Parts: sequence; C-alpha cells; structure tokens
Amino acid sequence: MPHGVITGLHASAFTIPTDLHEADGTAAWNSTTITVVTAESDGVRGTGWTYGPSACATVVEELLADVVLGRDPLAVPGTWYAMVEAVRNATRAGVAGYAISAVDVALWDLKARLLNLSLVDLFGAMREQVPVYGSGGFTTYSEGQLASQLTGWVETHQIPRVKIKIGEGWGHNEQRDQRRVLQAREIIGPAAALYVDINGAYSAKQAVRVLQGVAEANVTWVEEPVSSDDLAGLRMVRHELPADVTAGEYGTGLTYYRRMCAADALDCLQVDATRCGGYTEWLRTAAVAAAYELEVSAHCAPHLHAAVAAATPHLRHLEWFHDHVRIEAMLFAGALDPSGGTVSPAGPGHGLTFLPEAAEPYQAERGQQR
Repeated sequence: MPHGVITGLHASAFTIPTDLHEADGTAAWNSTTITVVTAESDGVRGTGWTYGPSACATVVEELLADVVLGRDPLAVPGTWYAMVEAVRNATRAGVAGYAISAVDVALWDLKARLLNLSLVDLFGAMREQVPVYGSGGFTTYSEGQLASQLTGWVETHQIPRVKIKIGEGWGHNEQRDQRRVLQAREIIGPAAALYVDINGAYSAKQAVRVLQGVAEANVTWVEEPVSSDDLAGLRMVRHELPADVTAGEYGTGLTYYRRMCAADALDCLQVDATRCGGYTEWLRTAAVAAAYELEVSAHCAPHLHAAVAAATPHLRHLEWFHDHVRIEAMLFAGALDPSGGTVSPAGPGHGLTFLPEAAEPYQAERGQQR
C-alpha cells in the first residue's frame, strides 16, 4: 500500500511516585521515570517507552529526531541502524540506548498500525498466551506487605510463579534474606514457583551459602546472584545450585548478550527491549540465545514486551513487575489481565494507547534521574 514518511517524533518524561518506599539489594527509590515517545506518519501514531532518566527525551530530540524524520515508516531496521550510528560519540550504552529503544518500539508500533495489524501478527505469532510471573517483593516491605502482594498474585490472580527481592543492604543482612525466602514459601504454598532476585548484591560463594541455607524453600530461579558483569561468578553459582541462574537485564546490545551466552553462565537469558535497543535488538538477541539453546525471559515493562514475547519461540516468561504494571495501567489504555498466569496481547500495534491527560500531572523536568 502507498505510504508517506515519518513526519513527527516527540518525547516526554513523566515521574510517577511509588505506592510504597521500595528497595532491592543494591538500590532504593520512591519514584520511577518513564520516557514516552510517539512517532507519526499519515495521521497514524505509534508509541514506545523506556524506564530511565528524563535525559532520554533530550537524546530523542537532539540526537535521533534528525535521522528518523523523513524516513520510510515501514523500514524500521534501517532507521534503527541510522540511530545507532547517530549516537556513536554519545556511546550507545545507557541513556542513548534507552532512547533508541523507545523510538524503535514506537516505530514498530507505528508500522503495525499503518498496516492495520497487531504486532503479534506482524512479527509472527508463536503463542496466543504469554506466561507471566509476579515480581516485586521489595526488601523494604514489611511481612504484612509482602504477604498481601504475594497472596494477590497467587490466590487472586492465580499466577503460579512469583519473585521477591533479597540481598538487602548489599548482602549485609543474610538472616533477614533467609527469613523472607522462607516466609514467601509459606505464603504461596508448595505448588507455586518461588524466584529470588539478588540484584548483584552477593558474592558468588555468599549466594551459594545463603540459598543452600534455605533449600527447603525450593527456590527455582535465582536472578543476578552476583553482578551481571561477573560471568565467572554467575557460572560458579549456576554449577553449585539446583536453581536456574539468570541475568541480562542490563544488556546493551548483541555483543553483550553473545558474550554472556558463550560464558556458560546462565540457564535463561533476560532481555529488556526498553534498554537493549527495542524490538529490533530483542529479535536479534533472541536468535543468538537460541543458538546457545537458551530460553529468554522478558525483563520488566510487561505491556511493551507482551507482543514480542508472543512471537519468540524459545520464550520462558514475562516479568509482571509491580512498578511498571502500575504505571502502564495509569498512563495507557489497553492494560492486560494476568489472571491465570498468562496475558494475551492484541492489536492494533502493541495494543496500548497513551493517555496524555493521565500523564500530564507527572511531567518531569529534564534531568530527572529516576
């Protein structure tokens, strides 16, 4: 069908306070900043977003807009390469990569809508339902708050797998970590899968020691027991524990993921399309993981990932992350229902529509860091 060119590219950042104070093993926060990008062509609008500082919006306007505007809206990979080239001196890792990710998602969403397709159909469906796991369990939660969240996932929504944060204070409170793991198991019962996320707070031997000390809790997923940069440490933990070891949420591109896969350090590769380069890089990374016989798991931003996850053959699941679920339900129409432990994405595009009037009260000043 005839089509025009990309005529608009806009970015805005919004800072949403958390409902409770939150922390993991290595960071604490009271708000989350989302940068929303819209791309336009022929009166049709596509939307993408990333979770990162408001500087992402500045990068979109100052470094990316000139190479995106006027291009063919159906030729997304070519535009992606042009954006990567444009940020060479700013370096792609970090803010620039987050900005590219948001624009890339917006362009794929725009393409699907121009073609009157869902993104699932545009990419090619592998499954109708995408498995999810409940994710939150912050180290700042009281016993009652943790119990309420876990019960909501397992009993109210019937999600059969949940994850909590441990590694409090850079791993300096091992006894509380172990108590919380045992408490979580007691709350969710024996049938649901229990995951832990350490956010790189432990050393390798510490991770093994702490988790062996709560073996009765049957933790089956250990995320970032050590820093994602410590491939030797990840490999050691993987070989010492029966639980699957995973990492990759900070991946910045194909080379990063290739090295991680080649290190024999993981049982499942986490990929985040809001950080690594959008859907374009997600699809390339998934192919690399497949070459190493690894499944992939979508990190955070559940509504953004649902469509591409549905099109990924060797997908394990999608992270139903408390903060991002809350923000995406606030700022977009079309939120998904995880009841039963799966979501079913539908179009047009990724199926979500940005609500500027809902976002406006949270407009962030440029330079907002979280």
